[in-house]
Amino acid sequence: MPIEQRVISGGKIGAKNAQPGAALKAADEPVAKKGGGRRKLLVIGAVVLLLVLGAAGAYLGGVFDKGASASPSAPPAPVPGEVLAVEPVSLNLAGGHYLRLGLGLQLTTDVTEAPDPSKAVDVAIALFSGRTMEEVSDPATRDALKAELAEQLAEVYEGEVMDVYLTNYVTQ
Repeated sequence: MPIEQRVISGGKIGAKNAQPGAALKAADEPVAKKGGGRRKLLVIGAVVLLLVLGAAGAYLGGVFDKGASASPSAPPAPVPGEVLAVEPVSLNLAGGHYLRLGLGLQLTTDVTEAPDPSKAVDVAIALFSGRTMEEVSDPATRDALKAELAEQLAEVYEGEVMDVYLTNYVTQ
């Protein structure tokens, strides 16, 4: 049985642009699913929407502002108040040497009555005692010890002391 083929052309008969068999090829191709273009359009729209929302959030939220490093929930910096002078004490160093140490405690304005200075003396004794004469005489080590003392006093006095001054520092 012979197979009959029909050629359907969309162009005019005898037109130069008409290619024989072109319509046949188009008829043999499977039909594309409908809605595929709609899905692509929705994905592209969602991406564009996310980009616009991200840019607006960055602008309004200050994401690009590098200068705002302090968080809004951070407590305000303490304000310096009175300085409490602590009587100098003699501390034993290694090798039979001594350190005469006097302190000044920088209190905050939140302090209503002077705290007990014996806590500061106790922390200083624990930190400085037993060190060598060379350690306590070196300016860099002395500054490091002072910073550590200030940190420990801030913890011991629960924020009432914000800094410490060395008012007497004599080695023998």
